[in-house]
Amino acid sequence: MPTPAPADSEYRASLPAIWSALIVVYLIWGSTYLAIRFAVQTTPPFLMAAVRFIVSGGFLYALRRFRGDPQPKTREWRSAAIIGSFLLLGGNGGVVWAEQFVTSSLAALLVATIPLWMVLIDAFRPTGHRPGLISLAGILIGFGGVVLLIGSAASGADTRSLVGAGVLVLASLSWAMGSLYGRNARLPASQLLATGMEMLAGGAALMLAAIVLGEWSSFELVAVSRRSALALVYLTVIGSIAFVAYVWLLRVAPTPLVATYAYVNPLVAVLLGYFLAQEPMTLRTLLAAALIIGSVVLVSVPQRR
Repeated sequence: MPTPAPADSEYRASLPAIWSALIVVYLIWGSTYLAIRFAVQTTPPFLMAAVRFIVSGGFLYALRRFRGDPQPKTREWRSAAIIGSFLLLGGNGGVVWAEQFVTSSLAALLVATIPLWMVLIDAFRPTGHRPGLISLAGILIGFGGVVLLIGSAASGADTRSLVGAGVLVLASLSWAMGSLYGRNARLPASQLLATGMEMLAGGAALMLAAIVLGEWSSFELVAVSRRSALALVYLTVIGSIAFVAYVWLLRVAPTPLVATYAYVNPLVAVLLGYFLAQEPMTLRTLLAAALIIGSVVLVSVPQRR
């Protein structure tokens, strides 16, 4: 049964414009997992991610400063550095590293557990919200799906798949922690300026990790395949467009409607991985997908009410 449409007063833009932006977020963000897999085939993961976010963040920051946003204060830069480290170094960095060894569909499904981690972490904060029975049921169901996926990775011949799945769980946890910290962090009023700052700070942290791990010194440009280069361009340019659409949606559309990307993106990633990269779609993966996506829906339903 279709979800009833919110009252007209909840919309601050036309419905065609809102749904056009939603489709952009659904398709592009869902496709970034496969693009990451292609990019890291011949490009060092942390170096690739660092270039992506430094370029994107630098463009957003310069654009907003040119448009008149005031210069950020030291405290705002500190908050951006903390958020960028959690989201991009711990979160995205874990994803790009793990996708050297796991499929893009498995990565997307494990990352889809971020809302579950956020509810669980928030429950233990002194001022956090305690989840209700429906949310608790959703968390248990979702982590049941995680166990299925990790078991699937463990059953493979390559033990690096199991390590990659474990890193993805930690990456999801890091992203959830950064998201919760960002709720009350001191940041500029302009969301795009703050995002540019977080990308720059996170990109710098990723670059430092690439240098420490020896990626920079061992990198050879001639070794990068055309597909990896195109994937990096796609992530840097098209992926940033999707994020701008997401930020715009947060301002003009009801939050529950925008939050549906968390249900749709994993499905897009699984389908693209199957059709474009011949990734296996086993019954176990489909069951885990149903459990995880269903759990995110359960966790979100009480918040809508």
